[in-house]
Amino acid sequence: MLESIFGSKKIEKILFFLLLNESCYGSLLAKTFEEALSPFQKALDRLELGGVLVSFLKGKTRVYQFNPRYPFLAELKLFLEKAYLFLPQEYKDLYYEKQTRSRPRRRRKPL
Repeated sequence: MLESIFGSKKIEKILFFLLLNESCYGSLLAKTFEEALSPFQKALDRLELGGVLVSFLKGKTRVYQFNPRYPFLAELKLFLEKAYLFLPQEYKDLYYEKQTRSRPRRRRKPL
């Protein structure tokens, strides 16, 4: 949908994912979208190089989130929110609106 503006379908997926989840990492994106890891890593690096995203290490995992100092962050988020409204519902359900586990389970906690 926005591939022509962002230059890559992966960047579109990353930005929508970050809009809804606030942070992500490469292998989570690859697993969620059932695609190869390398293109997501390259797209994340490109967004970080452009100043749109920032990253930090959480253990051994490089976690990405929107750069709060990016000058057009508010406008970008507003644009993404509006574009998200026009995504087909089955696409939203499949990739963006399912709950992803973000914390480990407590030891010996019953299922």
